[in-house]
Amino acid sequence: MLPYQNLHQAEAALGRELTIAEKLWLNYSANKPDYLLHYHNILFLILFYSVAPLPYMFIELSRSKRIDKHKIQSKIKNSFQDMLKCYKEVMQTFIVVVGPLQVSSYPFIKLIGIRTSLSLPSGGEMFWQLLVYFLIEDYTGYWVHRLLHSNWGYEKIHHVHHEYSAPMGFAAPYAHWSEILILGMPAFLGPAVVPGHITTYWLWFVLRQMEAIETHSGYDFSWSPTRFVPFYGGAKYHDYHHYVGRHSQSNFASVFTYCDYLYGTDKGYRHHKSIHRKMEERVERNGGHREGSYNSTPAQDFKSE
Repeated sequence: MLPYQNLHQAEAALGRELTIAEKLWLNYSANKPDYLLHYHNILFLILFYSVAPLPYMFIELSRSKRIDKHKIQSKIKNSFQDMLKCYKEVMQTFIVVVGPLQVSSYPFIKLIGIRTSLSLPSGGEMFWQLLVYFLIEDYTGYWVHRLLHSNWGYEKIHHVHHEYSAPMGFAAPYAHWSEILILGMPAFLGPAVVPGHITTYWLWFVLRQMEAIETHSGYDFSWSPTRFVPFYGGAKYHDYHHYVGRHSQSNFASVFTYCDYLYGTDKGYRHHKSIHRKMEERVERNGGHREGSYNSTPAQDFKSE
């Protein structure tokens, strides 16, 4: 809760006029306790998970041939019932597991220094903090994901997420309840190392969820703005990991590709791309059409050495 009763007190305390964004923040948060602002995170999680996959759902159900060429595994079609079942199960996990976790984590958020006060962070400050959050989560999440592909980790926990060999947007957070908790730790690590304003904290989890939904969407669109992000994996990169499934030794990173490159866990993916590229070139030479799917390409994954 902000220690100001009105705009005059806030500007007097800061020694300057508030920006438009700060005035809006003052009006919204002045009378709200900090724990209530922290609990907004679960509301954003549910809202964006319910809305962000909808365009992919409509695209999938439209069965448009113009759009189908962008579908990575074009032979696999998800029905509305499939998507609804997945949505219900994920929402149950959110309510039963993630909600209580958000509530109980408030003392930790206060301890590490996530603030709700004025002034608001600048755009540059938010950018660099978010970049650090992504890098920390990507690196630590890479190793956690590799551990989940051990025999014990996969059989007891991670196999649930791999029930979708051809993922879809709604399946991004579809996982065993313990995996939600385990992979939540790398996501919390960034804000713990570089604490910032709670608006940055909110934005971090929204962006991370949007990224996960895109990489699980099952579609590789050439016009996606994420293609301009250096070392970004994207949907095609992560889709291959699901395509191989249990025995996958490739593409463990959640966002970027540098960990898989450095530790040699992209060999199977690169080999597969090479085979698929040759098949497409042969089809084109024979007067056929390019096919976005790699369903017909045999999967051969390689362990890192």
